[in-house]
Amino acid sequence: MGTIYYGGSDTPIHIEDRALSHLKVVIATKLRRGESFTVSWRHPDDQPGGRSTVWLHPSIPLRFEFDAAETPDLSRAWIEELANSANSSGGILLVSEHVEPSRTIAALS
Repeated sequence: MGTIYYGGSDTPIHIEDRALSHLKVVIATKLRRGESFTVSWRHPDDQPGGRSTVWLHPSIPLRFEFDAAETPDLSRAWIEELANSANSSGGILLVSEHVEPSRTIAALS
């Protein structure tokens, strides 16, 4: 389980390592361009139900931590889906991966 630490919040955001690896690519691209946006996700099954949204801005500190030492192969299709949602008015909606083994790419981080 990976973790995002955002701004001065004491509450870490836990996201599965593979999903966080893909999300990191899209977030880093948007922030490198100086773009602000939201990221939304459903709460994991082991937490109270619901969903959360955070506003990401290039000036706010952000740190990603991964349990796994190795970066997984990344799915180009999943990155494109996340990037497309990032460019919408609703921001990034973290959705499940649609597995297409032939469309994976070497680790990008």
